Amino acid sequence: MPSTNQNRKGKILLVDDDPGLLRLLSIRLRAESYEVEAVESAEKALAVVSQFRPDLVITDLRMDKMDGIGLLKELQTRSPGLRVLIMTAHGTIPDAVIATQSGAFGFLTKPIDKDELMNTVERALRVSGSVEVDEDWSKEIITRNQQVKEILAQAKMVAATDARVLITGESGTGKELLARAIHNASPRHNKPFVAINCSAMAENLLESELFGHEKGAFTGATRSHKGLFQSAEGGTLLMDEIGDMPMRLQVKLLRVLQENQVRPVGSTEAIHIDVRVISATHRDLRAMLGDGTFREDLYYRLNVVHIDIPILDERREDIPLLVSHFLQQIAREAGQERKVYAPEAVELLVTAEWPGNIRQLYNIVRQNVALSRSPVISGELVQSSLGEHAGKLASFSEARDEFTRNYLSQILQITMGNVSQAARLAKRNRTDFYKLLARHDLNPDTFKSR
Repeated sequence: MPSTNQNRKGKILLVDDDPGLLRLLSIRLRAESYEVEAVESAEKALAVVSQFRPDLVITDLRMDKMDGIGLLKELQTRSPGLRVLIMTAHGTIPDAVIATQSGAFGFLTKPIDKDELMNTVERALRVSGSVEVDEDWSKEIITRNQQVKEILAQAKMVAATDARVLITGESGTGKELLARAIHNASPRHNKPFVAINCSAMAENLLESELFGHEKGAFTGATRSHKGLFQSAEGGTLLMDEIGDMPMRLQVKLLRVLQENQVRPVGSTEAIHIDVRVISATHRDLRAMLGDGTFREDLYYRLNVVHIDIPILDERREDIPLLVSHFLQQIAREAGQERKVYAPEAVELLVTAEWPGNIRQLYNIVRQNVALSRSPVISGELVQSSLGEHAGKLASFSEARDEFTRNYLSQILQITMGNVSQAARLAKRNRTDFYKLLARHDLNPDTFKSR
Protein backbone atom coordinates (compact mmCIF):
# COMPACT_ATOMS: atom_id res chain seq x y z
CA MET A 1 0.00 0.00 0.00
CA PRO A 2 1.48 3.43 -0.89
CA SER A 3 2.28 5.75 1.99
CA THR A 4 -0.34 8.41 2.62
CA ASN A 5 2.48 10.78 3.59
CA GLN A 6 3.49 10.97 -0.07
CA ASN A 7 0.17 12.66 -0.85
CA ARG A 8 -0.02 14.83 2.27
CA LYS A 9 -0.92 18.42 1.37
CA GLY A 10 -0.47 19.86 4.86
CA LYS A 11 -1.11 19.28 8.57
CA ILE A 12 -4.02 21.24 10.04
CA LEU A 13 -4.92 21.66 13.70
CA LEU A 14 -8.66 22.40 14.26
CA VAL A 15 -9.77 24.06 17.51
CA ASP A 16 -13.46 24.54 18.36
CA ASP A 17 -15.70 23.78 21.33
CA ASP A 18 -18.45 22.55 18.96
CA PRO A 19 -17.91 18.78 18.40
CA GLY A 20 -20.29 18.71 15.45
CA LEU A 21 -18.41 21.44 13.58
CA LEU A 22 -15.08 19.80 14.39
CA ARG A 23 -16.30 16.55 12.89
CA LEU A 24 -17.69 18.26 9.76
CA LEU A 25 -14.53 20.29 9.09
CA SER A 26 -12.32 17.25 9.74
CA ILE A 27 -14.25 15.22 7.16
CA ARG A 28 -14.04 18.00 4.58
CA LEU A 29 -10.31 18.59 5.04
CA ARG A 30 -9.35 14.91 5.15
CA ALA A 31 -11.31 14.38 1.94
CA GLU A 32 -8.90 16.85 0.35
CA SER A 33 -5.88 14.85 1.64
CA TYR A 34 -5.04 17.15 4.55
CA GLU A 35 -3.81 15.55 7.78
CA VAL A 36 -6.09 16.79 10.58
CA GLU A 37 -5.91 16.92 14.38
CA ALA A 38 -9.10 18.20 16.07
CA VAL A 39 -9.33 19.42 19.69
CA GLU A 40 -12.07 21.14 21.74
CA SER A 41 -10.11 23.91 23.48
CA ALA A 42 -7.13 26.25 23.23
CA GLU A 43 -5.50 24.48 26.17
CA LYS A 44 -5.63 21.13 24.34
CA ALA A 45 -4.32 22.79 21.18
CA LEU A 46 -1.26 24.08 23.04
CA ALA A 47 -0.72 20.63 24.53
CA VAL A 48 -0.58 18.89 21.12
CA VAL A 49 0.98 21.53 18.88
CA SER A 50 4.61 20.54 19.56
CA GLN A 51 3.93 16.86 18.82
CA PHE A 52 1.61 17.34 15.83
CA ARG A 53 3.63 20.24 14.37
CA PRO A 54 0.83 21.67 12.19
CA ASP A 55 1.35 23.76 9.09
CA LEU A 56 -1.87 25.68 9.81
CA VAL A 57 -4.19 26.24 12.79
CA ILE A 58 -7.92 26.94 12.34
CA THR A 59 -9.49 28.09 15.60
CA ASP A 60 -12.82 29.40 16.85
CA LEU A 61 -12.74 32.97 18.18
CA ARG A 62 -15.18 32.57 21.08
CA MET A 63 -14.17 29.80 23.49
CA ASP A 64 -14.18 29.40 27.26
CA LYS A 65 -11.04 30.16 29.30
CA MET A 66 -8.66 31.03 26.44
CA ASP A 67 -10.26 32.45 23.28
CA GLY A 68 -8.97 32.32 19.71
CA ILE A 69 -7.00 35.57 20.00
CA GLY A 70 -5.33 34.31 23.17
CA LEU A 71 -4.41 31.07 21.40
CA LEU A 72 -3.11 33.02 18.41
CA LYS A 73 -0.81 35.12 20.60
CA GLU A 74 0.47 32.07 22.48
CA LEU A 75 1.20 30.28 19.19
CA GLN A 76 3.05 33.32 17.91
CA THR A 77 5.39 32.97 20.89
CA ARG A 78 5.83 29.21 20.67
CA SER A 79 5.80 28.77 16.88
CA PRO A 80 6.63 32.05 15.13
CA GLY A 81 5.40 32.06 11.54
CA LEU A 82 2.70 29.43 12.07
CA ARG A 83 -0.40 30.48 10.08
CA VAL A 84 -3.66 30.84 12.01
CA LEU A 85 -7.20 31.20 10.63
CA ILE A 86 -9.89 32.55 12.97
CA MET A 87 -13.55 31.49 12.60
CA THR A 88 -16.58 32.84 14.43
CA ALA A 89 -20.34 32.89 14.34
CA HIS A 90 -20.11 36.59 15.15
CA GLY A 91 -18.57 37.81 11.93
CA THR A 92 -18.54 41.48 12.72
CA ILE A 93 -16.06 43.98 11.34
CA PRO A 94 -14.51 44.62 14.81
CA ASP A 95 -13.89 40.87 15.22
CA ALA A 96 -12.16 40.73 11.83
CA VAL A 97 -10.06 43.81 12.64
CA ILE A 98 -8.95 42.40 16.01
CA ALA A 99 -8.08 39.04 14.49
CA THR A 100 -6.05 40.44 11.60
CA GLN A 101 -4.33 43.07 13.75
CA SER A 102 -3.30 40.30 16.13
CA GLY A 103 -1.61 38.46 13.28
CA ALA A 104 -4.26 36.03 12.02
CA PHE A 105 -3.83 35.06 8.38
CA GLY A 106 -7.54 35.11 7.66
CA PHE A 107 -11.07 35.24 9.05
CA LEU A 108 -13.88 32.74 8.35
CA THR A 109 -17.53 33.31 9.21
CA LYS A 110 -19.81 30.49 10.40
CA PRO A 111 -21.53 28.66 8.84
CA ILE A 112 -18.30 27.85 7.03
CA ASP A 113 -18.65 27.77 3.25
CA LYS A 114 -16.75 24.75 1.90
CA ASP A 115 -15.26 26.52 -1.12
CA GLU A 116 -14.21 29.54 0.93
CA LEU A 117 -12.62 27.22 3.51
CA MET A 118 -10.63 25.27 0.93
CA ASN A 119 -9.50 28.40 -0.94
CA THR A 120 -8.38 30.12 2.26
CA VAL A 121 -6.58 27.02 3.56
CA GLU A 122 -4.78 26.52 0.25
CA ARG A 123 -3.75 30.18 0.15
CA ALA A 124 -2.48 30.11 3.74
CA LEU A 125 -0.39 27.00 3.12
CA ARG A 126 0.92 28.34 -0.17
CA VAL A 127 2.07 31.60 1.43
CA SER A 128 3.67 29.75 4.34
CA GLY A 129 5.46 27.40 1.95
CA SER A 130 4.05 24.32 3.65
CA VAL A 131 2.25 22.79 0.71
CA GLU A 132 5.33 22.20 -1.38
CA VAL A 133 7.51 20.68 1.33
CA ASP A 134 7.40 17.04 2.37
CA GLU A 135 9.31 16.91 5.66
CA ASP A 136 9.27 13.12 6.09
CA TRP A 137 12.90 12.94 5.00
CA SER A 138 13.97 14.88 8.12
CA LYS A 139 11.26 13.83 10.57
CA GLU A 140 13.84 12.60 13.11
CA ILE A 141 15.36 16.08 13.39
CA ILE A 142 13.16 17.93 15.89
CA THR A 143 13.65 21.68 15.74
CA ARG A 144 12.21 25.16 15.63
CA ASN A 145 15.68 26.77 15.64
CA GLN A 146 16.26 29.01 12.64
CA GLN A 147 19.89 27.98 12.19
CA VAL A 148 18.96 24.28 12.13
CA LYS A 149 16.14 25.00 9.67
CA GLU A 150 18.68 26.69 7.38
CA ILE A 151 20.94 23.65 7.72
CA LEU A 152 18.04 21.40 6.71
CA ALA A 153 17.33 23.59 3.68
CA GLN A 154 21.00 23.32 2.67
CA ALA A 155 20.94 19.56 3.31
CA LYS A 156 17.91 19.08 1.09
CA MET A 157 19.58 21.00 -1.74
CA VAL A 158 22.79 18.98 -1.58
CA ALA A 159 20.81 15.72 -1.24
CA ALA A 160 19.64 16.09 -4.82
CA THR A 161 23.28 15.85 -5.97
CA ASP A 162 26.00 13.26 -5.41
CA ALA A 163 28.33 15.80 -3.82
CA ARG A 164 30.27 14.51 -0.82
CA VAL A 165 29.36 16.15 2.47
CA LEU A 166 31.49 16.77 5.57
CA ILE A 167 29.37 17.20 8.71
CA THR A 168 31.09 18.71 11.73
CA GLY A 169 29.85 19.31 15.24
CA GLU A 170 30.40 18.26 18.82
CA SER A 171 29.59 14.73 19.97
CA GLY A 172 25.87 14.20 20.48
CA THR A 173 24.66 16.99 18.19
CA GLY A 174 23.01 14.64 15.68
CA LYS A 175 25.53 14.28 12.87
CA GLU A 176 24.37 10.77 11.96
CA LEU A 177 20.71 11.88 11.97
CA LEU A 178 21.56 14.63 9.48
CA ALA A 179 23.51 12.22 7.29
CA ARG A 180 20.55 9.83 7.29
CA ALA A 181 18.21 12.71 6.42
CA ILE A 182 20.39 13.65 3.44
CA HIS A 183 20.23 10.02 2.28
CA ASN A 184 16.43 9.96 2.73
CA ALA A 185 16.04 13.10 0.60
CA SER A 186 18.36 11.84 -2.14
CA PRO A 187 17.66 9.77 -5.27
CA ARG A 188 19.50 6.97 -3.42
CA HIS A 189 16.89 6.71 -0.65
CA ASN A 190 15.71 3.26 -1.77
CA LYS A 191 19.26 1.89 -1.49
CA PRO A 192 21.22 1.08 1.70
CA PHE A 193 22.37 3.63 4.26
CA VAL A 194 25.42 2.23 6.05
CA ALA A 195 27.31 3.90 8.91
CA ILE A 196 30.65 3.11 10.54
CA ASN A 197 32.47 4.78 13.42
CA CYS A 198 36.13 5.07 12.44
CA SER A 199 37.27 5.53 16.04
CA ALA A 200 35.53 2.45 17.41
CA MET A 201 37.84 -0.28 16.11
CA ALA A 202 41.47 -1.21 15.56
CA GLU A 203 43.18 -0.27 12.28
CA ASN A 204 43.21 -3.76 10.72
CA LEU A 205 39.59 -4.40 11.66
CA LEU A 206 38.53 -0.99 10.29
CA GLU A 207 40.31 -1.74 7.01
CA SER A 208 38.50 -5.06 6.71
CA GLU A 209 35.13 -3.52 7.62
CA LEU A 210 35.43 -0.75 5.03
CA PHE A 211 37.09 -2.51 2.11
CA GLY A 212 36.40 -6.20 2.80
CA HIS A 213 38.87 -9.11 2.76
CA GLU A 214 39.48 -12.43 1.04
CA LYS A 215 39.57 -15.77 2.82
CA GLY A 216 43.07 -16.35 4.24
CA ALA A 217 44.08 -12.69 3.88
CA PHE A 218 45.24 -12.66 7.50
CA THR A 219 45.14 -14.85 10.58
CA GLY A 220 41.53 -15.52 11.49
CA ALA A 221 40.14 -14.72 8.02
CA THR A 222 38.35 -18.05 7.65
CA ARG A 223 35.96 -16.74 5.00
CA SER A 224 35.65 -13.87 2.54
CA HIS A 225 34.02 -10.70 3.85
CA LYS A 226 32.24 -8.04 1.82
CA GLY A 227 33.18 -4.57 3.07
CA LEU A 228 30.83 -1.69 3.79
CA PHE A 229 31.60 0.05 0.50
CA GLN A 230 30.16 -2.96 -1.28
CA SER A 231 27.30 -3.29 1.22
CA ALA A 232 26.31 0.33 0.54
CA GLU A 233 26.30 -0.16 -3.25
CA GLY A 234 23.95 2.37 -4.87
CA GLY A 235 23.34 4.03 -1.51
CA THR A 236 25.18 6.10 1.08
CA LEU A 237 28.14 5.34 3.35
CA LEU A 238 28.60 7.50 6.45
CA MET A 239 32.11 7.46 7.88
CA ASP A 240 31.68 8.90 11.36
CA GLU A 241 34.68 10.29 13.26
CA ILE A 242 36.69 10.39 10.05
CA GLY A 243 39.33 12.44 11.88
CA ASP A 244 40.35 9.31 13.81
CA MET A 245 41.16 7.31 10.68
CA PRO A 246 44.80 6.11 10.67
CA MET A 247 47.06 7.66 8.02
CA ARG A 248 47.59 4.36 6.14
CA LEU A 249 43.85 3.95 5.67
CA GLN A 250 43.49 7.60 4.65
CA VAL A 251 45.75 6.81 1.68
CA LYS A 252 43.64 3.79 0.73
CA LEU A 253 40.38 5.72 1.14
CA LEU A 254 41.69 8.51 -1.09
CA ARG A 255 42.38 5.97 -3.83
CA VAL A 256 38.87 4.55 -3.51
CA LEU A 257 37.34 8.02 -3.84
CA GLN A 258 39.52 8.87 -6.84
CA GLU A 259 38.89 5.66 -8.75
CA ASN A 260 35.43 4.59 -7.51
CA GLN A 261 36.94 1.15 -7.01
CA VAL A 262 37.67 -0.88 -3.89
CA ARG A 263 40.17 -3.72 -3.50
CA PRO A 264 39.50 -6.08 -0.57
CA VAL A 265 42.42 -7.02 1.67
CA GLY A 266 44.26 -9.99 0.14
CA SER A 267 42.67 -9.53 -3.30
CA THR A 268 44.38 -8.55 -6.55
CA GLU A 269 41.14 -7.49 -8.23
CA ALA A 270 39.43 -4.11 -7.86
CA ILE A 271 35.65 -3.93 -7.64
CA HIS A 272 33.75 -0.98 -9.11
CA ILE A 273 31.49 0.81 -6.59
CA ASP A 274 28.72 3.42 -6.81
CA VAL A 275 28.46 4.90 -3.31
CA ARG A 276 27.73 8.39 -2.02
CA VAL A 277 30.16 9.20 0.82
CA ILE A 278 29.25 11.40 3.79
CA SER A 279 31.83 11.92 6.53
CA ALA A 280 31.45 13.37 10.00
CA THR A 281 33.75 14.41 12.82
CA HIS A 282 33.90 16.38 16.06
CA ARG A 283 37.58 17.19 15.38
CA ASP A 284 39.05 20.29 13.74
CA LEU A 285 40.31 18.78 10.49
CA ARG A 286 41.92 22.04 9.38
CA ALA A 287 44.11 22.01 12.50
CA MET A 288 44.93 18.37 11.76
CA LEU A 289 46.09 19.37 8.27
CA GLY A 290 48.55 21.71 9.93
CA ASP A 291 50.05 19.09 12.22
CA GLY A 292 50.12 16.43 9.50
CA THR A 293 47.64 13.98 11.05
CA PHE A 294 45.08 14.31 8.25
CA ARG A 295 45.82 14.34 4.53
CA GLU A 296 45.07 17.58 2.73
CA ASP A 297 44.11 15.86 -0.54
CA LEU A 298 41.65 13.60 1.30
CA TYR A 299 40.20 16.58 3.17
CA TYR A 300 39.32 18.34 -0.08
CA ARG A 301 37.88 15.11 -1.54
CA LEU A 302 35.56 14.75 1.44
CA ASN A 303 34.77 18.41 2.05
CA VAL A 304 32.84 19.32 -1.10
CA VAL A 305 29.95 20.64 1.00
CA HIS A 306 30.55 21.46 4.67
CA ILE A 307 27.71 21.54 7.22
CA ASP A 308 28.38 22.46 10.84
CA ILE A 309 25.74 21.55 13.45
CA PRO A 310 25.27 23.89 16.44
CA ILE A 311 25.53 22.63 20.00
CA LEU A 312 22.35 22.20 22.05
CA ASP A 313 23.22 25.20 24.24
CA GLU A 314 22.82 27.36 21.10
CA ARG A 315 19.34 26.00 20.29
CA ARG A 316 17.64 25.96 23.69
CA GLU A 317 14.23 26.64 22.17
CA ASP A 318 14.40 23.06 20.85
CA ILE A 319 14.77 21.49 24.31
CA PRO A 320 11.00 21.33 25.14
CA LEU A 321 10.31 19.83 21.68
CA LEU A 322 13.06 17.25 22.06
CA VAL A 323 11.95 16.34 25.59
CA SER A 324 8.36 15.82 24.43
CA HIS A 325 9.57 13.68 21.51
CA PHE A 326 11.77 11.56 23.78
CA LEU A 327 8.96 11.04 26.32
CA GLN A 328 6.64 9.84 23.58
CA GLN A 329 9.31 7.58 22.07
CA ILE A 330 10.23 6.02 25.43
CA ALA A 331 6.57 5.39 26.31
CA ARG A 332 5.92 3.79 22.93
CA GLU A 333 8.96 1.51 23.21
CA ALA A 334 8.02 0.43 26.74
CA GLY A 335 4.30 0.11 26.02
CA GLN A 336 3.53 2.39 28.97
CA GLU A 337 1.63 5.59 29.60
CA ARG A 338 3.56 8.70 28.60
CA LYS A 339 5.02 10.62 31.53
CA VAL A 340 5.25 14.41 31.63
CA TYR A 341 7.56 16.92 33.27
CA ALA A 342 6.37 19.41 35.87
CA PRO A 343 6.74 23.04 34.63
CA GLU A 344 9.64 23.76 36.99
CA ALA A 345 11.36 20.58 35.75
CA VAL A 346 11.14 21.76 32.13
CA GLU A 347 12.60 25.11 33.19
CA LEU A 348 15.56 23.30 34.75
CA LEU A 349 16.15 21.33 31.55
CA VAL A 350 15.99 24.47 29.40
CA THR A 351 18.45 26.41 31.59
CA ALA A 352 20.96 23.58 32.15
CA GLU A 353 24.35 23.17 30.49
CA TRP A 354 24.49 20.37 27.91
CA PRO A 355 28.13 19.42 27.19
CA GLY A 356 26.89 16.07 25.85
CA ASN A 357 24.29 17.80 23.68
CA ILE A 358 21.17 15.95 22.47
CA ARG A 359 22.56 12.54 23.42
CA GLN A 360 22.99 13.71 27.01
CA LEU A 361 19.48 15.20 27.05
CA TYR A 362 18.03 11.89 25.84
CA ASN A 363 19.90 9.97 28.53
CA ILE A 364 18.65 12.35 31.23
CA VAL A 365 15.04 12.00 30.04
CA ARG A 366 15.33 8.21 29.95
CA GLN A 367 16.82 8.22 33.46
CA ASN A 368 14.07 10.51 34.75
CA VAL A 369 11.33 8.29 33.28
CA ALA A 370 12.90 5.20 34.86
CA LEU A 371 13.29 6.77 38.32
CA SER A 372 10.05 8.75 38.56
CA ARG A 373 7.40 6.96 40.65
CA SER A 374 4.80 9.49 39.55
CA PRO A 375 3.40 10.19 36.06
CA VAL A 376 4.69 13.75 36.59
CA ILE A 377 8.49 14.05 36.72
CA SER A 378 9.43 16.50 39.47
CA GLY A 379 11.92 19.35 39.49
CA GLU A 380 13.77 17.71 42.39
CA LEU A 381 14.43 14.57 40.33
CA VAL A 382 15.68 16.65 37.39
CA GLN A 383 17.89 18.74 39.69
CA SER A 384 19.44 15.58 41.07
CA SER A 385 20.08 14.07 37.64
CA LEU A 386 21.63 17.27 36.25
CA GLY A 387 24.08 17.71 39.13
CA GLU A 388 26.72 20.32 38.35
CA HIS A 389 25.19 21.12 34.95
CA ALA A 390 21.96 22.55 36.40
CA GLY A 391 20.97 26.19 36.03
CA LYS A 392 23.90 27.55 34.02
CA LEU A 393 21.91 29.75 31.60
CA ALA A 394 22.44 33.42 32.39
CA SER A 395 19.43 35.56 33.24
CA PHE A 396 18.42 38.39 30.91
CA SER A 397 19.97 40.96 33.24
CA GLU A 398 23.22 39.01 33.50
CA ALA A 399 23.41 38.55 29.73
CA ARG A 400 22.71 42.26 29.17
CA ASP A 401 25.40 43.30 31.67
CA GLU A 402 27.92 40.97 30.06
CA PHE A 403 27.14 42.39 26.61
CA THR A 404 27.43 45.98 27.89
CA ARG A 405 30.76 45.32 29.61
CA ASN A 406 32.19 43.63 26.50
CA TYR A 407 30.95 46.52 24.33
CA LEU A 408 32.53 49.14 26.61
CA SER A 409 35.80 47.19 26.74
CA GLN A 410 35.89 46.96 22.96
CA ILE A 411 35.22 50.65 22.44
CA LEU A 412 37.90 51.61 25.01
CA GLN A 413 40.38 49.37 23.22
CA ILE A 414 39.58 51.09 19.92
CA THR A 415 40.10 54.56 21.43
CA MET A 416 43.03 53.42 23.63
CA GLY A 417 41.28 54.65 26.78
CA ASN A 418 40.22 58.07 25.43
CA VAL A 419 36.88 58.53 27.23
CA SER A 420 35.72 61.57 25.21
CA GLN A 421 36.28 59.75 21.91
CA ALA A 422 34.72 56.55 23.24
CA ALA A 423 31.63 58.44 24.43
CA ARG A 424 31.21 59.98 20.98
CA LEU A 425 31.46 56.58 19.30
CA ALA A 426 28.85 55.21 21.72
CA LYS A 427 26.64 58.28 21.16
CA ARG A 428 26.49 58.95 24.91
CA ASN A 429 27.42 62.12 26.79
CA ARG A 430 30.71 62.01 28.70
CA THR A 431 29.09 62.01 32.16
CA ASP A 432 26.79 59.11 31.38
CA PHE A 433 29.68 57.21 29.84
CA TYR A 434 31.76 57.60 33.00
CA LYS A 435 28.83 56.28 35.04
CA LEU A 436 28.59 53.23 32.76
CA LEU A 437 32.30 52.55 33.18
CA ALA A 438 32.02 52.82 36.97
CA ARG A 439 28.97 50.54 37.05
CA HIS A 440 30.85 47.86 35.12
CA ASP A 441 34.12 48.35 37.03
CA LEU A 442 36.13 49.47 34.00
CA ASN A 443 39.15 51.79 34.36
CA PRO A 444 40.00 53.72 31.15
CA ASP A 445 43.64 53.96 32.19
CA THR A 446 44.12 50.21 31.73
CA PHE A 447 43.33 50.62 28.02
CA LYS A 448 45.86 53.39 27.34
CA SER A 449 48.98 52.51 25.41
CA ARG A 450 52.13 52.53 27.49
